[in-house]
Formats: sequence, C-alpha cells, structure tokens
Amino acid sequence: QVQLVESGGGSVQTGGSLRLSCTGTGDLIRNAHDMAWFRQGPGKEREGLAAIGSDGISRYADSLRDRFTISLDDAKTTLYLQMNRLKPEDTAMYYCAARTSIGRWFGWPSRESYDTWGQGTQVAVSS
Repeated sequence: QVQLVESGGGSVQTGGSLRLSCTGTGDLIRNAHDMAWFRQGPGKEREGLAAIGSDGISRYADSLRDRFTISLDDAKTTLYLQMNRLKPEDTAMYYCAARTSIGRWFGWPSRESYDTWGQGTQVAVSS
C-alpha cells in the first residue's frame, strides 16, 4: 500500500527550476520524526539530498545546499523540494522518505534511517 507519493518531476533544460512535492496518507508526514529527499541516477547509488526534522531544522548535502531547498507546508501535509539552477547531473529518480518509527538512527544522509518511501518521480535535465 502506497503511503507516500511524489509529484512535480519532468524535463527541464540546464539552469531551469522544478519544485517536487510529496504527500502522505493520513497524518504520516505530520507525525514523522524526519522527512527527507533522496535521488538515484542511472548506474549510481541512492544519495541523500536534504532532510527536515520534526523540530523544523533542515540539513543538506554540502554540494546542493546553495541550489536545493526542503520545506513543509504549514499544515505539515506536504513536503517540498525546490530545485534551482539544475544541471544535467541532476537527472535522476527522486524519492521522498519518512522516518515514522523509533529505531536506530543511522544518521544523515543514511537511507537506513528512513522506513517509508514513495515510488519516485523522474527528473531529466538536458543541455
């Protein structure tokens, strides 16, 4: 059963922008201990991009903090990822992830810290 759904992906030229959205069933996002965005390009490992805790504090991969912004709406029903000045190397499947249970914390940006995942939304950046 799908609990997280991403949207907002698509094709864009280098230098363009996209805003990804993630919605959850019920109060999943509001009750989550931590929410994050990951991506996985062709032939590459899944990497953490940004995360935001229940305290509202966000964190980013060092190489992306100047271009990507993670946020939640006021009702905490939707997670966003604003992506600016996109590059071809940003081409990947982008995933929304949630930490909903109290278990071992593997830290950021370890994907093992998150127990619930969306199906992904594709982003393609062309020259």
